[in-house]
Amino acid sequence: DKVWIGLSRETAHQLGTPITALLGWTDLLETGEVDNTLVANEIRKDTDRLRNIAERFSKIGSKPEMTTSPIAESLSLALSYLQSRISKNISLSFDTSASETDLCPPHNPVLIGWAIENLCRNAVDAIEGKGSVTVRLFKDKSSAVIDVIDTGKGMSSSTAKHIFDAGFTTKKRGWGIGLALARRIVEQYHSGKIFVAHTEPAAGTTIRILLPL
Repeated sequence: DKVWIGLSRETAHQLGTPITALLGWTDLLETGEVDNTLVANEIRKDTDRLRNIAERFSKIGSKPEMTTSPIAESLSLALSYLQSRISKNISLSFDTSASETDLCPPHNPVLIGWAIENLCRNAVDAIEGKGSVTVRLFKDKSSAVIDVIDTGKGMSSSTAKHIFDAGFTTKKRGWGIGLALARRIVEQYHSGKIFVAHTEPAAGTTIRILLPL
């Protein structure tokens, strides 16, 4: 029940933002006092977002197509969307070396982007006031490693054990599905691993993803 309720709320939440934006742009167009080209560009962004959301949910339960394109491109795309949608008090950055931008683990860009977005949103929610979220990509043995590092409030060891469980949340208005989806995407669809690499109360958290090369 928790999974179904959480997934339904996640769907409504993801659809709500672009739909509200489209209604706003429609109201502006009706005034006749706006730059139509500017509005058209913004409407395009929101309709692209709706298409992306539909594509994400359509892949749940089916075998996704994999690509061997550089995963750095998929990560950059996900982060560029988030950049303008988080607090200005929080810096969001992508850290990788030039030699590792060509890491190409088999992956589905839509699903990996969704997992990274969920991890970053969770990291942002853990930060009170100013802080930073860093996504770091590097190679370790036979895996591409993606770290999502935040400077937030951290977690206790007991909380860290359950954060990927469906329905588990420490947020007053959360429904505990984002990190569970991330785990499903990484482990079931990409044969990878996702875990808490480091966390400490008041000293931030690092979530690590391993994707086989």
